[in-house]
Order: sequence, then C-alpha cells, then structure tokens
Amino acid sequence: MDRFQLRRALRAAGVPQPYYEIPGCPGGPQRADRYFLEERAGVWVVGVHERGERAVLERFTDEDRACRWLYDRLTDGGPAPVPAAPEEMDALLHDSDGIQRRAREQFERALAEARRRPLQEPAAADGPAEPPLSP
Repeated sequence: MDRFQLRRALRAAGVPQPYYEIPGCPGGPQRADRYFLEERAGVWVVGVHERGERAVLERFTDEDRACRWLYDRLTDGGPAPVPAAPEEMDALLHDSDGIQRRAREQFERALAEARRRPLQEPAAADGPAEPPLSP
C-alpha cells in the first residue's frame, strides 16, 4: 500500500480527513491534533501532531508497512463493549446518586493531585534519533 492507496482506504472506511496528514494527498482543513505520515531521509515515520509539536510513534523502512500501521491505528474501533450483568444494571438504575457522588469525589481527588504535582518539561518532539525498525 502506498500513501495514495492509504488515503483512498481511509476515506472508504469513513475516517474523517482532518484526523490525518499525508504528504502529497491534499485534503480540507486539519485538526490541531492529528496523525501524520511522512518520509524522512528514506525512513517512513508515523506520529502525532499535538499542540503544535510532532512526536514520532513508529519508524518503518518501507512505505507499505507505515501505511498499514497508520490504517490499523485509525480504523481500530477498540474492544467491543461488554454488556452489564443483571446485578450491575440493577445497581446502576437504583444507585445513580451514589455513582455520581463517587465520580465527583474521584474527580476532585485527581484534580487536587494534579495541582500538587510540579509542572514537567515537555519531551522533545522526536526524542533521540532511533534506528529504523527492521522489516
């Protein structure tokens, strides 16, 4: 698969074009946060563009593997939901106030913890140079 076939496959799968950036495959406006595919000195890299920074997730020696990796990442719907057991449904239906209270308490604890932690320096967009993955 090359990048042009990848774009056609993503469109056929219903993946919105603003979610990815592929060189040579023009599209409409892009989201601020998106996946990207590009070639760098003969190595195909796939990564994410977040908050104005690019971070490489994977490196490939050929375009086909890079395109297939990106396709899989953008089309994976995740695991199928597991239906709740009857006891769980009963608890959800009859204890919604308690569930909301516990969720609010967990949120407040997480927020307080985040406020106590010092700010960390962001990592470099690409990090140290890594050798390309072998086929």
